[in-house]
Amino acid sequence: MDKNSIIGFILIALILFGFTFFESGQARKRAEQQRQLDSIALANMPVDTLAEGNYAEVPAVPAENAAAPQSIYTDSMLEAAYQAEGEIVTLENEVLKLDLTSKGAQPYSAQLKKYKSYGGGDLMLFNGGDAEYAVSIYAGQFIRTADFNFTVADRSDTSVVFRLPFDGGGYIEQKYTLQHDGYMVDNLLSFVGMQGIIPRNVGSYDIDFNVTVPRMEKGYKNESQYSKLDYYFEGEKKPAEIGRGRSSSKSIGARLSWLAFQQQFFSAIMRAPQEFANGEVAIKFVPEGDPSHNLMECSARMRADFRPAASVSVPYEFYFGPNHFNTLKSYNHKYEKIIPLGGSLVGWFTKYAIIPMFNFFSRFFSNFGLIILLMTLVIKTVVFPLTYKSYASSAKMQALKPEIEKINAKYPRQEDAMKKQQATMDLYKRAGVNTLGGCLPTLLTFPILWAMFRFFPASIELRQQPFLWCDDLSAYDSILDFGFRIPLIGDHLSLFALLMAIVMWVYSKMTMANQAASNDPTANSMKFMTLWMMPIMMFFICNNLSAALSYYYLLSQLIAIIQTWVIRKWFVHPEEIYARLKETEGKPVPKSKWQQRLEEAQKMQQQQQRNRR
Repeated sequence: MDKNSIIGFILIALILFGFTFFESGQARKRAEQQRQLDSIALANMPVDTLAEGNYAEVPAVPAENAAAPQSIYTDSMLEAAYQAEGEIVTLENEVLKLDLTSKGAQPYSAQLKKYKSYGGGDLMLFNGGDAEYAVSIYAGQFIRTADFNFTVADRSDTSVVFRLPFDGGGYIEQKYTLQHDGYMVDNLLSFVGMQGIIPRNVGSYDIDFNVTVPRMEKGYKNESQYSKLDYYFEGEKKPAEIGRGRSSSKSIGARLSWLAFQQQFFSAIMRAPQEFANGEVAIKFVPEGDPSHNLMECSARMRADFRPAASVSVPYEFYFGPNHFNTLKSYNHKYEKIIPLGGSLVGWFTKYAIIPMFNFFSRFFSNFGLIILLMTLVIKTVVFPLTYKSYASSAKMQALKPEIEKINAKYPRQEDAMKKQQATMDLYKRAGVNTLGGCLPTLLTFPILWAMFRFFPASIELRQQPFLWCDDLSAYDSILDFGFRIPLIGDHLSLFALLMAIVMWVYSKMTMANQAASNDPTANSMKFMTLWMMPIMMFFICNNLSAALSYYYLLSQLIAIIQTWVIRKWFVHPEEIYARLKETEGKPVPKSKWQQRLEEAQKMQQQQQRNRR
C-alpha cells in the first residue's frame, strides 16, 4: 500500500467520523424539539382524553422526573410567564371602557358607554374573553404572545404598558393608550434587546386578531345583512368587503392598510400605519337560534414585516366604536366608507344632501319621526318641478278618458291594435299631452329613493329611537308577533310596511283611473302588476327592514297623492283640453319620428297579414 493510499484512507475515516459527530448533534436537537412538542401536546390534551385511557400518544416520562412538571420553554422566564395567571387592567374615558388582560397583553372586553343593546343592557362590542390579539414570532422557539402572562410595567387611567421578559435581558412590550375623548386606542408593539434572541434571518411575524361579536339589535336578519368584514388597500376609493349575512373567507396577497369587523352600527377596526404585508380574513355568522346569542365570528391572520435591531417599535391603532359617518370621517383614513351609502351617484347625494339635511333638522328637533317628515317634504318640494310633467300628463289623460273609450269602441279587434294605438297617440298630440315627457324626470328621482333605501337602515342616529307604536326606527316595527316564521313575511307584521303597501295601491289606482278598459292581454297584465304585485312585493320587502324606511315611503306616497289631486283640481282644466281638441279637429297633426316609425310598423304588419291570407 503506497503513501497516497494511506492518506486517502485516513481522510475518508476523518470525514466519516466528522459526519457521524455532526449527525449525532442534529439528532439530539431533533429529539429536544420533539420533546418540547410532545410536552405541548400533553399540556393541551383534554382532560377527558386522559380519563378515557388514551395513553398511547402520550410521551413517556422517566420515573426520576415523574414528580416534576415538564418545561415547555427552554427560557425559564418564558416558562414562568406561561404558567402564570393574568389580571385585568381597565382603560376608560367618557365613551369607552376597555378591559385588557395581562395574559397575552390583549383586549379582553369593550363596552360603549353611550349606547345600550336592544333590551336595555350594556352594549358590549365584545364580551370578556371573546377577543384575541396575538403576535407570533420565532425567538429561539416559536412563541405566541397570547400564551404568556405579561407583567404590568406602567399604568394610568388611559394607558398601560405590558412586558414579557426573556432570560437574555430583552423583552416584548405592548403599550395601549386610550385617547381622552374618543374611541381610538393607540397600540405600540416593541421588541427591546431581542437582537440576541430573535435570529437575524427572521423577516416577519404574524398577528392574529379575532373577535366574536354579540347580537345587539332587534332583528337578526336585518342586523346580519348589514354586518360584514372590510379591508382597505391604501390609495383605493373604498374598502373591499365580505359577509353581509353570509360566511366567507378571503386570502389577501397584497399590502393593506386596515381591516374592520363591522356590525350593523358598531365596528372593531385595526389599522397598521406601516401596512400589513398580506394575510387571510374570515367571517362566520352564528345561526339565529344559537344559545350564545352571538352574531358573528371574525378573524384575521396578518403578516407584518420585521427588521431585526436592538429596539424595534411598530405602531398599530384600534377603533372600538359606532359607525357614525362624521366620527369615522374625522380620522381621515376612509373609515366612513364602511357605511353602505350606495354607489357613486347615490353615495354622493347621500353624503352631500341627505346627511347634512338630517344633521340640520337634528339640531332643532329631537323627534326623529318629525325629522323624517320634514326631510320628505323638502325632498318632494325640490323634485316637484321634475315630477310636475308626469303628474300633469296623468291628469290630462284622466280628462281624456271618455275620448279614449270611444277609440277603444271603434277598434275592438286585436288586429286593429296598431290603429287604436295610432289614434290614441293622435288624440294625445292634439290635446297637448306628451306621454313620454314625464318619464325622464320621474326616472331622475329613483336615485333619491335608492339613497333613502341605503341611508335609513345604516343610520345609527335612528337606532333605538321610538316613534308612535315603533320602539326602534332602525329596525322593523311589529304590531303582531306570530310566534312562528311565515315564508316571505317572517315572524311578525309591520304596520308601517302594511300602511305603505295600502297607500301605494291607492296611488296606483288613482293614476291608472285614466286608463279605459282594454282587451289587450299585455296591457291588462301590466295593470295587474302595477296595481297589485308592486304593493304586495314592497310589503314583503319592507316588513323586515327599517321602520324609518317604510315610514318614509309611506309619507312619499301620501304626498304624491296630494300633489296629483291638487294638479288635477287646480292646474289641469278639462274644458281647455276639449277646446284645444275642437281647434285641431280636421287639421293635420304634425307627426313625430316615433309616430312615423309606428305607421311604418303598422303598414308592415298589415302587409304580413295580407301575405298570410
